[in-house]
Amino acid sequence: MMMIPKKRNEFDLFDDLFDNSFLERRDAKIMRTDIREKGNNYIIDVDLPGYDKENIDIEMEHGYLRVTARMDKKIDESDQEERYIHQERYFGECSRSFYVGENLKEEDIKASFKNGILSLVVPKEQPKQIEEKKKIQID
Repeated sequence: MMMIPKKRNEFDLFDDLFDNSFLERRDAKIMRTDIREKGNNYIIDVDLPGYDKENIDIEMEHGYLRVTARMDKKIDESDQEERYIHQERYFGECSRSFYVGENLKEEDIKASFKNGILSLVVPKEQPKQIEEKKKIQID
């Protein structure tokens, strides 16, 4: 079979569609977020499937709410009868920041994690002054 080279200025719909750098962004799938307004609060829902609650940190610093998630899956080699031939896992860390205002404190923000979704309730009103960077506990 002979391969015929494509001319540089020739248009190919499929090559141009799948050769788009926008589609190649690997981080586009990480930490997809929905932000909605409910009463006097903003609700931020962050998709973190596969992450454990213990590996998620939420911090406030200078008006920014930062969500950081780490994943480190290790292979259990104790079972001598079972051996992995191929395994695909994500190892690493991702983080995302949201500006929520200079007057919020970590006590003002409520966090919960259920079914791979981190939900943050952030009040619209900002009555207090931020002191320093602190972690927010997840329910």
